[in-house]
Amino acid sequence: MLLKSQEHFSVLKVIIITALLIIFTSALSVSTDVDDSLAYIWPLPAQFTSGNDALSVDPDLYLSVSGKGSGSKIVKEAFERYKAIIFEHEVEGVNSLSVFNNFRKRRSWGFDIGTLKIVVHSDNEELQLGVDESYTLLVAKNEGLSIIGEATIEANTVYGALRGLETFSQLCSFDYDTKSVLVYKAPWYIQDKPRFAFRGLLIDTSRHYLPVDVIKQIIESMSYAKLNVLHWHIIDEQSFPLEVPTYPNLWKGSYSKWERYTVEDAHEIVGFAKMRGINVMAEVDVPGHAESWGAGYPNLWPSPSCREPLDVSKNFTFEVISGILSDLRKIFPFELFHLGGDEVNTDCWSSTPHVKKWLRDHKMTAKEAYQYFVLRAQKLAISKNWTPVNWEETFNSFASNLNPRTVVHNWLGGGVCPKAVAKGFRCIYSNQGFWYLDHLDVPWDECYTAEPLEGISDPSNQELVLGGEVCMWGETADTSDIQQTIWPRAAAAAERLWSRREAISSGNITLTALPRLHYFRCLLNRRGVEAAPVLNKYAREPPIGPRSCYVQ
Repeated sequence: MLLKSQEHFSVLKVIIITALLIIFTSALSVSTDVDDSLAYIWPLPAQFTSGNDALSVDPDLYLSVSGKGSGSKIVKEAFERYKAIIFEHEVEGVNSLSVFNNFRKRRSWGFDIGTLKIVVHSDNEELQLGVDESYTLLVAKNEGLSIIGEATIEANTVYGALRGLETFSQLCSFDYDTKSVLVYKAPWYIQDKPRFAFRGLLIDTSRHYLPVDVIKQIIESMSYAKLNVLHWHIIDEQSFPLEVPTYPNLWKGSYSKWERYTVEDAHEIVGFAKMRGINVMAEVDVPGHAESWGAGYPNLWPSPSCREPLDVSKNFTFEVISGILSDLRKIFPFELFHLGGDEVNTDCWSSTPHVKKWLRDHKMTAKEAYQYFVLRAQKLAISKNWTPVNWEETFNSFASNLNPRTVVHNWLGGGVCPKAVAKGFRCIYSNQGFWYLDHLDVPWDECYTAEPLEGISDPSNQELVLGGEVCMWGETADTSDIQQTIWPRAAAAAERLWSRREAISSGNITLTALPRLHYFRCLLNRRGVEAAPVLNKYAREPPIGPRSCYVQ
């Protein structure tokens, strides 16, 4: 009986294992074949044609730069970065690989593409809002007119050339059978330009400190999706990590002496971003979200027990703001500066005796004092040649009194940008229902279909929408999880901001966009970016089981 039971158990075990293997194999056998009808470029270019050839690219790809911008360090350094990405399987100094490459060259009598020619028409490298990022890209087989095959990028500015380099890098794929880099579906002819001038990502270094190298990694990953503004929410009520030379005690509000940014750090971040065609828009949020300021200067608090908003009754408050802005103007050349202005609870002003007296003496309500504070801060920013950006509460509360140069930053919900542009203000779209990345339950398709111009039909008003921004608020994001929270959902918004609306808004996006987003997420992974699976119910969760990168 025992033997028979053991035999029965063994048979049952085999059946169970076999069933599990069938299920597992079935899961693994989900088709990962590429749909050749799609263009695996993210974001989708404005106009392009392709063919049916596969062109080989020389690992010793040569750069030829011409035009007025031919001496650009920005272009030459970008070429070296992208060359390392494209030829990630080439290892310099490894004899076996060098021998293989020599054999391959002898076998194939050279490569179809041996030179990347970049033509930059302008030598002006100023990076500001609306800089020309357009480019054309031609990748075609040498038809015998030249010994060396070429790919050509032509752009008016170095920043257009950067966008063209990113696209070229995405066309290049490593073929594991031939162990060479190929461009499929050639010839390619691409004419491309962004739909919106402002394509942003917010990071928050007050709630959690992010090391400089991590911020650089985020900037690098932004360039892969052609985002062009890093909104650096540096300071908030929790911590004040930035050095301000004019008021050196301010960074006593940092979490610790190791969680700080020196002036040199900030310069380095701005310079690193510029080399990738990315502006850095700094934010100093006033008058709310500022409790950390008082750690170094307690007089900025209305009282020790009631610490924000900043004390509206003291000139010292505005002297400090002016000093901060003067110091930051030496670091941040971007024309836009964010002054916050959101979520201001004025109870401290109404309950603190000396502020209450000031309000009475100036015949102001607390709400009017909020307006007074915002407008005075705006004047300070404008006096330093900045254009102020404010969160939408300022517009919602006193639109008629805002400086006409104000850029209104939407976040609370829909319908704000239509109202703002109707009154002549420019607007940035960041509807929290879709583009707040800390909302982990927002799926990729809702990020993708959110439309900055929703409700705006007049062409002149549409032009006042600068673009949009996804916001990575830092309450639950630090170095350990920030990249997989940002990506790939930020890429969904990035295509909305770059690509033509009509090209990405028709058809079934599960068929036209999702396979391409899977592909881009895997591209990010190959480039070392910790982008989470696209189809997770909650963002930044790990994969639910074994499967190809291209279907999860």
